[in-house]
Amino acid sequence: MAKRLSFRVYGDVQGVGFRYFTRKKATSYGLTGWVRNAPNNEVEGEAQGEDDILQKFMKDIGSGPRHATVDKVEKEEMDVVDGETGFEVRR
Repeated sequence: MAKRLSFRVYGDVQGVGFRYFTRKKATSYGLTGWVRNAPNNEVEGEAQGEDDILQKFMKDIGSGPRHATVDKVEKEEMDVVDGETGFEVRR
């Protein structure tokens, strides 16, 4: 069953390719949603897909790309968004 998560990533996650890493992982898993830089050098986004796939995705962003240092990831379940077709990097 599909579900949607919002997430916020804390640490050294801006200026290290984190958003593009996130999009690449999400796309490879077939997830939909978005990611963007947030205030205070954080990254935030939403991802939607099957629960087991979302768990793998969240584990990946908990590690991040090679040059990132992830201190913490917060996530919260949300309502599913119908009609979403891809995963985008927002500004």
